[in-house]
Amino acid sequence: MALLTLALLVVIGLTAAAILLFRDWRITIPALLLNSITLALFLTRYPFVTPDIDLFGLAVSSLVLVKLITGLAVALILTITALTFSRDYGLENLDEFGLAELRRAARAAQRQRAAQPPQLGDYVIPFWAGVLALLASLALPWIYPIGPSTEVDFVWYWLALTGLLTIATAGDLLKIGLGLLLCVSSIDLLYTALISTPAASGLKVVPLTLLSLFNVLLALAVAYLSGLLYGRLKTLDLSELYKR
Repeated sequence: MALLTLALLVVIGLTAAAILLFRDWRITIPALLLNSITLALFLTRYPFVTPDIDLFGLAVSSLVLVKLITGLAVALILTITALTFSRDYGLENLDEFGLAELRRAARAAQRQRAAQPPQLGDYVIPFWAGVLALLASLALPWIYPIGPSTEVDFVWYWLALTGLLTIATAGDLLKIGLGLLLCVSSIDLLYTALISTPAASGLKVVPLTLLSLFNVLLALAVAYLSGLLYGRLKTLDLSELYKR
């Protein structure tokens, strides 16, 4: 049992670290989805999460079901956003000479990227920020415990810190949204753990559903703002805002 909990903690830690470190949405969005699924499984390790729904003969918890559906919905919204605004439109308005020039420029850019070595400097700040977040997440549960267990404290501290650092080091709007979602996940986890203590009122489906709805609305807001930014600058890169 303890080994499974440790494995879940490792997956939660690695997926949040991947969101902080990498820039490619093909890595960060699947990492967010895996993080959401692992968080739902992590909560099932505690006695306050009990099966209360019979789903096709399988007893499952409504809490886990709501969080899994939310994670899938958020990942789907962000994936559609990334696919929509990572491609160029308006090609139908180009004549054959414009298309030929566009292909030539694309081939030249591809050769230039292939000739350039990996820019490791882009990962230095996120890497050391992640190291500091890890040290703080390991120390804070002992210095200032809030949750019902050390594992819960570590997870919510880690998600909150990596989310804030992701926002601080983000280079595009989509990654800012991923950082915000990590912060919301940390609050969601802490609320779920605290409300389920013996002195509290216990888990209720309605507030948990509202928290999940907030995650979905946040993903939709990121998609909407991405559309506005892309419509004006034809990119989601925030550095373009300072060039114009």
